[in-house]
Amino acid sequence: MTVRARTLLVVVAVLAVVVLLGGVGLGRWIGDLSLPGAARGCVVELPDSMPGAGAEQLRRVTLDPEQMAHAATIAAIGVQRGLPPRAVVVALATGFQESKLRNLTGGDRDSVGLFQQRPSQGWGTVEQIMDTRYATNAFYTGLERVRGWQDMRVTDAAQAVQRSAFPEAYEKWADESQVLTAALLGEATGAVSCSVDRDPVLRGVAATAALTDGLRLDWGDLETVLSALEAPGLSVAADDQQAGWRYAHWLVSHATDHGVKRVTFADQEWTAEEGGWSSISDGDGQTGQVVAEVFA
Repeated sequence: MTVRARTLLVVVAVLAVVVLLGGVGLGRWIGDLSLPGAARGCVVELPDSMPGAGAEQLRRVTLDPEQMAHAATIAAIGVQRGLPPRAVVVALATGFQESKLRNLTGGDRDSVGLFQQRPSQGWGTVEQIMDTRYATNAFYTGLERVRGWQDMRVTDAAQAVQRSAFPEAYEKWADESQVLTAALLGEATGAVSCSVDRDPVLRGVAATAALTDGLRLDWGDLETVLSALEAPGLSVAADDQQAGWRYAHWLVSHATDHGVKRVTFADQEWTAEEGGWSSISDGDGQTGQVVAEVFA
């Protein structure tokens, strides 16, 4: 073998090692590029001071905007129907297991939607089931027909409605569902934080109209008032702190799909830019009003 050939062989070998090692680094680098995007979305976190929220128990759940919006709607409709928090826990655990809280267009056999309900089993038409509010109400109706569901384990209550081939599967989502329920029912202050990392789907009048419709559909007969300020938006009257945080957390949960820019309540403010809650330094937060500003 000539010197030139040997040199070429060494160069090729060295390049191969560099590519191999560099590939690992490159792969990690490429993977890291997606981490900021993966980290963005919604975080639901209960404070240590809450009963039953000790260090040994789950206190934090991370969801993407679609999952968060669906979770908020499930919780709100439970309240609208006058159901106890336990019903919301069961519904969320079912949604987690059946669809990961996504409105799926397909599934096992003819299953569709948030709860993977089947038209052939009398849950409604495909179009109806794909309406997340219809599907949620249908699930709650089924749950209320189960005698003694309030005293059942989460997985047993869910299974009595769903009749799944995997009856124990719902239980693994019980802890996550309890965290979400506590936050979305207003039991914690500033517990839902969402980052909006893209242009809003809706703006201005369209965003305000969508928010108004969404609030009324999810919460029932809820009075909203259009903002009289230059910034477009609306306000919702809150009878007490818990009700206020219910509405505030719902608004943040729907920030991405409804173009919410800012939410204020009880001297606390959430902004799409920051993604979290902070105190309002001037103390202008209105205790009895939840105010939402949308992108203009």
